[in-house]
Amino acid sequence: MVFFSPRNLKRLFLIAVLLVPVAPLPFSSALAEEIRTSPNAVVELFTSQGCASCPPADALLVELSARRNVVALAYHVDYWDYIGWADTFAKPAYSDLQRAYAGSWGKNRIYTPQLIINGSVDVVGSRRAEVEEALSEAALPLEIGLIYADGVLEVRIGGNENYPESSIWLITYRSEADVEISRGENRGHMITYVQIVTSRQVLGMWEPKAGAELRLPLSDVLSGESDGVAIVVQQQKQGFPGPIIGAALFEM
Repeated sequence: MVFFSPRNLKRLFLIAVLLVPVAPLPFSSALAEEIRTSPNAVVELFTSQGCASCPPADALLVELSARRNVVALAYHVDYWDYIGWADTFAKPAYSDLQRAYAGSWGKNRIYTPQLIINGSVDVVGSRRAEVEEALSEAALPLEIGLIYADGVLEVRIGGNENYPESSIWLITYRSEADVEISRGENRGHMITYVQIVTSRQVLGMWEPKAGAELRLPLSDVLSGESDGVAIVVQQQKQGFPGPIIGAALFEM
């Protein structure tokens, strides 16, 4: 789902201007920092502060977010808000994304806590053994390199002609927050949440032969309490989200 506000439209315009196929430009700044990570998996947890069975999955995501080979993202859904506590991070767009995944698999049921690995496999997010088994088989074929300097994040995505043209997503997140819940099924609990998605928008298309390069002015990308970005390359499946084939993460 792509959601827009006047500020997001400004950001999208700035980013679109910078999404051009150019030869790599070396940074002259002595502060240039190259970040090389090789994640095996993107894990997307669909969770809610109002869901009694979600805290164990939220705690597991805290552990997963510390692993260098995992890009962890938490999408807070809004369909549990009616039972007494409105999730402070929830957005309808995230519930819609979860429904879109279900549609891509021909299912009509969604649930929390649902953990989706690389856009292809889903497990109950609190079942550690099943999560670990799915992660042991996960792989991301695309290499994504990041270079940060002078407030600009350069993203270099390699080509791979074994995969179709795919969408490049920019996902911003808040790295951590403690929430005291005073009503609903989790009332009386203080819960730590990590990698809380704050926005999700498409940047453009990844080309199998040429790959893609883009430069992101982080002062325009990050706002409010957002302090990290994830770049995700994801296939489309008849208008629904498909397998994820590449990802990278950068945190201020």
